[in-house]
Amino acid sequence: MSLLWLRFALACYFVGLVYAFVALTRTSDLFSRVALHAASLGMVFHFVSLTEVFLSGHVVWASVHNGESLLAFFSMTFFMIVYAIYQTTSPGVVVFPVVFFLTFVAAIDEQPVLLTQFVSHKGWLAAHIFLIFIGYAALLVSFGASLLYLLQERRLKAKKPSSLISFLPALEVIDQIGYRSLLLGFPFMTLGLLTGSVVAISTYGHLDFLDPKILLSLLMWVVYMLMVFTRWNSGWRGRRAAFLATFAFVAALAAWAANYFSAIHRFGA
Repeated sequence: MSLLWLRFALACYFVGLVYAFVALTRTSDLFSRVALHAASLGMVFHFVSLTEVFLSGHVVWASVHNGESLLAFFSMTFFMIVYAIYQTTSPGVVVFPVVFFLTFVAAIDEQPVLLTQFVSHKGWLAAHIFLIFIGYAALLVSFGASLLYLLQERRLKAKKPSSLISFLPALEVIDQIGYRSLLLGFPFMTLGLLTGSVVAISTYGHLDFLDPKILLSLLMWVVYMLMVFTRWNSGWRGRRAAFLATFAFVAALAAWAANYFSAIHRFGA
């Protein structure tokens, strides 16, 4: 049944996907409201799906199936928080397609699982996954805001009339969305990496910093920290901050892909 509820959520997210593509060429307040309500309904179905997985007693959050579903739900939650504060659906141009893709992959069938048969502290593993995924979701919203900032800035400088300019909020607002997403997500990302270190040390007795997963995760965290530091201490804003957020998101994708190549943190059948 959890898979069925997830597919209902996918159908609702599809409306958001269509909205994301339509919003790039024209604006429609009605379609924006419809997409927002559809996404809200999708979150309800999604929450029911995750709850059924949890109550089933066979929780394997370390599977790609449940992991991508959880990440999609957290990403949509972050989007809704942004909407509640700023009353703009513009980040959905980036968030909706990513959420749809993650949910689509999770709703197809069961996927490989993280090889954790030797992990003794499953509670720490669950905490690691939840915390790190919240950090990923915040990074996704920040990345989306960065893309929108660069796009809006380019359109304004070119002085070309476009419905997209009226659809997007002011540059200052977009910049604030990206910055506050970083501030909110950084503690979760940090705690997620720390709990992951606890699991690795308790299981293997050490941390192999040359392992692709650990190395790329540290790189992602360093870039994340640099973004927060430069925004907070050096006053980096606008284009420079947007490019740095984009680089951090690429590092996050590389860290996720390393799950298939890592010796101690990898996905298998």
